[in-house]
Amino acid sequence: MSKQKTQRALAANEAKAEIRHLRISPRKLNLVAGLIRGMEVGSALSQLTFSSKRIAADVKKGLQSAIANAENNHGLNVDSLYVKEAYVGKNMIMKRFHTRARGRSGRIEKPFANLTIVLREREGA
Repeated sequence: MSKQKTQRALAANEAKAEIRHLRISPRKLNLVAGLIRGMEVGSALSQLTFSSKRIAADVKKGLQSAIANAENNHGLNVDSLYVKEAYVGKNMIMKRFHTRARGRSGRIEKPFANLTIVLREREGA
């Protein structure tokens, strides 16, 4: 006996990619994710290419991964894809200490974030 096949969480015309453990705060990452929400895939790639934010390169890699998943795993047409969802989640926080005056210490938090990109194929395209 083999295991039952799990149901697909997304619709038949959707594909997704997750990027985990990005070394940036979720609030900063959400600014870049907000740039590409609802955009066509080609214009989203060009928007991320010319963005001045440091994390835009990692978001672009994730978007390219989602495009590859849509094309190779689900057989979707790349020309009719758009970014349906791009949402950010919190991950771990590295806690460090920095020595301060008079024998005290200051806490430094280095947050990590997750990014999920969901692409959908336009109907009738």
